[in-house]
Amino acid sequence: MASLPARHLDADDIRRAGPARLSLALMDSRNQTLALLARWRQAQDAAQVQVPCEPGYELPQWIAGHIAWFAEWWIARNPRRGLGRACEPDAPRLPSVQPMADRWYHPLLAPHASRWDMPLPTLDEVRAYMLETLECTLELLEHAAEDDDGLYFFRAALFHEDLRAEQLLRQAQSLGLPLAVALPPVVAAREPLQLPACRWVLGADEAGFDFDIDRGRLEEAVPEFEIDAQPVSWGQFVEFVDEGGYDSQAVWHPQGWDWLTAQGGSRRAPRHVEQIGVASGAVLQSVFGRPTRMAAQQPAMHLSWWEADAWCRWAGRRLPTEVEWEIAATRAASRGFRWGEVHEWTAGTLRPWPGFTPDPWTRHGDFEAAPLFGQARVLRGASFATRARLRWPGRRDFALPGRDDCFTGFRSCAV
Repeated sequence: MASLPARHLDADDIRRAGPARLSLALMDSRNQTLALLARWRQAQDAAQVQVPCEPGYELPQWIAGHIAWFAEWWIARNPRRGLGRACEPDAPRLPSVQPMADRWYHPLLAPHASRWDMPLPTLDEVRAYMLETLECTLELLEHAAEDDDGLYFFRAALFHEDLRAEQLLRQAQSLGLPLAVALPPVVAAREPLQLPACRWVLGADEAGFDFDIDRGRLEEAVPEFEIDAQPVSWGQFVEFVDEGGYDSQAVWHPQGWDWLTAQGGSRRAPRHVEQIGVASGAVLQSVFGRPTRMAAQQPAMHLSWWEADAWCRWAGRRLPTEVEWEIAATRAASRGFRWGEVHEWTAGTLRPWPGFTPDPWTRHGDFEAAPLFGQARVLRGASFATRARLRWPGRRDFALPGRDDCFTGFRSCAV
C-alpha cells in the first residue's frame, strides 16, 4: 500500500475517507499511541509519580488495553458491525484473543475504582494485544463495505484512539510528567472581528463520521456580533488578577463563587500557575512538570468555565454562544480568526440538537454526553494537544464548569 503525506492522514476530511486512506490513518494513530506510551513510561519513571485512583485519571496501561479492546469489541468481535450506528451495543460478541479482555477493559465490567486493584498487564505486555488487534482490524477493513455504515466502527476506532491520546497528554500535564511537548508559537494579536447578522444551521447530517452530539439540525437567527479574533491572553488575564478579580464576589456567578470558595481561599490564578506577577505581568505556569514563563500574548490556559465567565463579567464582555463561535471559525478565518491552541469555553449549556441519537459506543461510557445534558458547558475548537484530524469547526466537546485539567481557555464577545 502506497504511503501518503502526513497531512492527508491528519486532515479533518479523514471522516469521509475510504478503506485505503482509513487503513493508513489507523496505523498512524497506533504508532503515535505506542510512541506516546513509551514516552509516558520514561517520564513516569523519571518523575517517580503514581497515577492516583481519583476521578479524571486513568492508568496508562488501562487506556492502552482499552484502546485495543474498543476496536476488537466493535469490529473483530462484532458480527453486526456492518450495521453502523444501528448496531445494538449489547449484541452478542465473538471471543477475544485476550481471555481477560472484557474483565479488564470493558468500562461496565471494570468500574473506574476497581482498575487500580486489577492485575492489569504492563505497558510492554499490552503492546502485543494492541498490535494483534490492529492487524485484525486492518484485515477486516479490506473487506468492509465502502459506505458510511460499513466504515462507521473503523472510523470510530480511529477517533476514539486519538481522543485517548489527548487524555494521556492531559494526565501527564496534571501529574507534572516531563514530556517534551511544544506549546503553539506566539503570534501578534488582532483586533476583535465584527460579523453580520445571518441564519445558521448547527449540527451535521452529511456523509461521513460525526460524534453523536454534533448530529441533528438546529437553525438559528443570529444578530450581528463582535468576537475576539483569538483567545483571551495571559496579558489580558493578569489585569483581572491585578484588580482583585479573585476577591470580588460581584464579578462571579453565584455558583462560580461557591466553586471558588470551595478551593479553600487559595485560588488566585488558573491551575498550574506558580507565579502571576501583577506588577510585571509575568506568568509562570508549570507545563509538563517544567515551570515555563508564558508570553503575554499566549492564550490563558487551564481555566474553568467559572473563571472564564468571571473574567468576562469583569471586562464588561461575555462568552460567545456556540453558534457565534462556529460562524466566526467558518467565515472569519481569512480575517484573522485563530483557533486550535486551547479548547474554548462557550456560553452554552450542553444540550442535544433536534434529531440526536446516542452513538452505540458511547453507551458503554466512552465520552458519553447524555448524562451531562443540562449540566456540562460546551467547549469548541481544539488544543495544541489535539490531533489535526479531530479539528473541524462544527465539533463540540463538553465538561463540567469546574473542570480545569483540560487545555482550556476562552474568548469573549461584546455585550
